[in-house]
Amino acid sequence: MLTGALQFNTSFFWHELLRPSSGFLGGLGRTVYISVIAQVIAVIIGLAVALARRSTLRILRSVAGLYVWVLRGTPLLVQLVIVYDGLAATDIYRFRDMTLLGISILASVQAAIVTLALNESAYMSEIIRAGLAAVDVGQNEAALSIGMTPAQSMRHVVVPQAIRFVIPPLGNDFNAMMKSTSVLSVIGVPEMFLITQEISSSTFHTFEIFLDAALYYLALTTIWTFIQAWLEAKVDRSWGIVRTKRSLLSSVRERFQDPRTLGLSRRA
Repeated sequence: MLTGALQFNTSFFWHELLRPSSGFLGGLGRTVYISVIAQVIAVIIGLAVALARRSTLRILRSVAGLYVWVLRGTPLLVQLVIVYDGLAATDIYRFRDMTLLGISILASVQAAIVTLALNESAYMSEIIRAGLAAVDVGQNEAALSIGMTPAQSMRHVVVPQAIRFVIPPLGNDFNAMMKSTSVLSVIGVPEMFLITQEISSSTFHTFEIFLDAALYYLALTTIWTFIQAWLEAKVDRSWGIVRTKRSLLSSVRERFQDPRTLGLSRRA
């Protein structure tokens, strides 16, 4: 218990943890769907950039390299402000609230998805490029020898095999990005962190509500860790890879014991 006028309110802590407000749950939901949508877009862009970096055309390799260099070399927060405020200030593009399939999407949410997707795509391109390079070159040569075009070989032979190498680091990066959504509050995205700030301001129970938020972030990343372990096992089975039989819980436990699997080097 804290000394002085500020004391830890146990009942408030447990109430907000076990029976969170609708506003908090809404922020939680936005955190999840923004992360998922941004990741899907990032994988698509990242694949295109990775292929461009493997191109025989120097101009494509140069542009793709510049893209990765800029996005990996500048902070996400700076990119977020440039996309949301900078584009509008220079009259290049102004995000506006819109309705898609009956769902209202705030301008700030659109900017958040775009920025996260672009930022993440730079990391995805390197992950995918490494995955493609891990596939035995003989596989591509064999595909070409039976009459496949380079594009067909990449689509039907190389990329499917690269997935096995891509999933582990991709999953780690997604975990890191999901935590990075907390910076979206600076442009007014009503995700979990911003809602937590609002509850803190109105109730003055700062420590309690932020501890609740931390536990919810921890729950999200832990759930994804189990999903990632399941995906990796499923891909291994599809390729006929036999590993020592172990439970899903054991696989997840190994991840927490090895910091390389937690994406700690990805972002601060």
